[in-house]
Amino acid sequence: MRLSNKATAKAAHTAEVAVPDKLYFRIGEVSRLCHLEAYVLRFWETEFSLLKPVKSGTGQRMYRRKDVENVLKIKKLLYEEGFTIAGARQQLRAEVKPDKKQSPLPFPSQPVPELKYIRQGLRDILTMLSARHS
Repeated sequence: MRLSNKATAKAAHTAEVAVPDKLYFRIGEVSRLCHLEAYVLRFWETEFSLLKPVKSGTGQRMYRRKDVENVLKIKKLLYEEGFTIAGARQQLRAEVKPDKKQSPLPFPSQPVPELKYIRQGLRDILTMLSARHS
């Protein structure tokens, strides 16, 4: 199925957005940058936990650069790739999970005699400390 001219134009907007190097963006700036209405951004905040703009003292939403990049990701998933909101949420969760996994530490498979000696020393200290508090 071919995209209509309107859909093609929307897709082009997502690909060519250059996010300025700023610390914070107001909702109106994000709206213009991402070619989305402010109400859409406010709705997405309720649907996607990774969108958490901070609020200024006056209650103005202040998006960080990472928030703007996440808005662009969400827009791409929903408008270009055809995901539902639930599907986009699941896709974003799947992308985040590999980052959280850590590679295992290279511990030796067999205890080294030095470690046994250190471990016994720590046990002796623990025993002495326990005896003092009794």
